[in-house]
Amino acid sequence: MCRMEVNGPTGEDAVMASARWWSATAAEYIAEHGDFLGDADLRWCPEGLTEDSCAFLGPVAGARVLEVGAGAGQGARWVARHGGDVVASDVAEGMLRQARIIAERTAISVPLICADARALPFADDSFDIVFTAFGVLPFVPDPGRVHREVARVLRAGGRWVFSTTHPMRWVFADDPDPDHLRVVRPYFDAPPYVEHQDGVVSYAEFQHTMADVVGAVIGAGFVLDDLLEPRWVPGNSHTWGAWSAARAPFVPGTLIIRAHLP
Repeated sequence: MCRMEVNGPTGEDAVMASARWWSATAAEYIAEHGDFLGDADLRWCPEGLTEDSCAFLGPVAGARVLEVGAGAGQGARWVARHGGDVVASDVAEGMLRQARIIAERTAISVPLICADARALPFADDSFDIVFTAFGVLPFVPDPGRVHREVARVLRAGGRWVFSTTHPMRWVFADDPDPDHLRVVRPYFDAPPYVEHQDGVVSYAEFQHTMADVVGAVIGAGFVLDDLLEPRWVPGNSHTWGAWSAARAPFVPGTLIIRAHLP
């Protein structure tokens, strides 16, 4: 049984719809992006930045590590390869099925937990590091709840590292061609991006301004260590939605934040 906390009407309906969408399309997603992501690599963003090249997590050997919004667990397997004691969690059971398939192929297995990152099934002070690469945060209306849960399960001095959609990307059309850059959505007070199928919400993403993102991290008790807007990695030819080598010089696509508990 997949655990998800449901409290409210519209926002929560959209969250549940996205979870179902990710679960249903997991195999298709891995078929399209699996080569780019790798089986046991930690790739932070469509720009191509990897943990091998940037070491955002810091030392992981011997550390107790949690990946939230883990998808098929590629990042968690990277941590396991480097000596970390890691758990991968995701709300989409279909993604965890893909994780099991890849684990069989690679012989790198990590514990997999199906859970809402806003209601993690772990005791207080359980982990040294928590991270996510584009998981969870764009798909919930209330990212502060995620940060507070992460703070709860982290030990004092623990590290929280995440990549997410850059707030400025939200306002532009979802098109990788820079010639088609045009503002189509508001930056402030933006309604969620919602897709429907047969009159029912099937997928949703939520806008969080830069102030929303940073304020939620600090409000959860974290100390902000670094804020990055990664450039496109030379040689990366993979186009991912609106992320492309051609558009990258004009609009930031990804925001990466490193923080720690005092």
